[in-house]
Amino acid sequence: MANTERIKILCAHLRPAETFADVGCDHGYMSEYMLKNGLCGKLYFSDVSKGSLEKAKKRLATYVAEGKAVGVLGDGFYGIPHDTEEVLIAGMGGSEIVDILSHEKYGFLPRRFVFQPMLDGEKLRRYLIARGAYLERDYTFESDGKPYDCIVGRRRGENEKAQEYTRGEYAFGYENMREKSAAFLGRLKEKLARAEKYLGGENLSDVSRGELCARRDFLRGVITGEID
Repeated sequence: MANTERIKILCAHLRPAETFADVGCDHGYMSEYMLKNGLCGKLYFSDVSKGSLEKAKKRLATYVAEGKAVGVLGDGFYGIPHDTEEVLIAGMGGSEIVDILSHEKYGFLPRRFVFQPMLDGEKLRRYLIARGAYLERDYTFESDGKPYDCIVGRRRGENEKAQEYTRGEYAFGYENMREKSAAFLGRLKEKLARAEKYLGGENLSDVSRGELCARRDFLRGVITGEID
């Protein structure tokens, strides 16, 4: 298996499951982890790229031959059973993950999930909580000097109360807002500096300037603790 810190961290969140799906599997490294460690009975690995899927099939050939793994060429949850117990989606944008979950024909909320959105984490958090998910972990880790959001959760129980996230928690993640680590605050200060730099431009429309001012004020409030 590829020995990257990012893959190791994501794999550490995966639990034993009767059925498991690795959506957007790329080369199949995390599928390989599940199968090698006997963590699932049946595994589906899918990708929209034929080239990536073929590489994953080659890596998982023994398990495919044994009927333990099934490769699916397609977008999102196409070919993934709706009763799949645990789903991993890593490396896609948050908006793209929402599109997969909400697809009219193929979409569903998995019983358990590990999502690693590259962008639009706020949109994904809002969708999950509004649609009946409970977020057990919601934080940012670093690998090779790059920050990655990680959202681990499950479907809420029938009588389980919905989580109440603040504006800052939706935007940046629950654990980041509770812990306010030096690395997290450093990233916010970089975002603030960029917003202030753009505000110094001369060709901004009134709408763009207003949006940037709101963004700047929000970042300042989170950094100073005035905004939760």
